[in-house]
Amino acid sequence: MSLIKKYWLVAVMVVLITVFLINSRTPDSGKVITNEEHELSTGIEASEEEPIIDNIVVDIKGAVHRPGIYEGSAGMRVHDIVTLAGGLTENADETSVNLAAKIQDEMVILVYSLQSDDHEGTSKVSGGQKGERVRINQASLDEITALNGIGPSKAEAIIAYREENGMFKEVEELLEVSGIGAKTLENMKDEIQIP
Repeated sequence: MSLIKKYWLVAVMVVLITVFLINSRTPDSGKVITNEEHELSTGIEASEEEPIIDNIVVDIKGAVHRPGIYEGSAGMRVHDIVTLAGGLTENADETSVNLAAKIQDEMVILVYSLQSDDHEGTSKVSGGQKGERVRINQASLDEITALNGIGPSKAEAIIAYREENGMFKEVEELLEVSGIGAKTLENMKDEIQIP
């Protein structure tokens, strides 16, 4: 064999050995490790926080199959609680309750029956009767308008603020609503409730 062929053979072998050594030292061998595989191999979980689910207790009464107290979680709707209560009875007035409303802790849902003379086609998910406080976070336009010093435009502003900024956390937050001043708040604060 000629000398040049021997050099070429040695050079090719050196290159092959070098490539082999480089590939054998890489632990992942070009494989992309996903987060789950990394967690399994290291035993360390990713730092994702699990959402905290608050328990919400709701009392449902009236024309449902199983009235009573039910536990739900944040984000549930009145429809979900009605389903837990076995659904509406055949006598239930479906127009008497807003099934799409989000539930709140300590909420009372009253589903009227068609034979009942006690309702005017509106749901009873907040106060509003004499001696009862109006739950401002669930109250309808009519219930808010019934508050001392609140007309239709202020009631609409309260509902718009509530829909845009979320539920009221304290009575004084009503001062941030356009048209509600300290005097108006003073006149109605004994009539409203924030869970």
